[in-house]
Amino acid sequence: MSQPPVSTADEATAGAPRPERRGGLFERLAVFLRQVVAELRKVVYPTRQQVLTYTAVVLVFVVVIMTYVSLLDYGFGQLVFWAFGG
Repeated sequence: MSQPPVSTADEATAGAPRPERRGGLFERLAVFLRQVVAELRKVVYPTRQQVLTYTAVVLVFVVVIMTYVSLLDYGFGQLVFWAFGG
């Protein structure tokens, strides 16, 4: 079998040496950490009141969904007992 022809873009990069990475491991790590710190400075943290409000909303939602699922479970359980004579 013959090999498929190489496109012109492949020919241009086939013999070209790969560009070398700049800096060593520690320099790249330092740049990464500086970028992480810069991004963390952009973060807007919620106030204590917002955290309490969000927590209350989540807890109420969980209780509502838990009640809904429990009622469905009880209803299906009763249906199964009725259908199969438990």
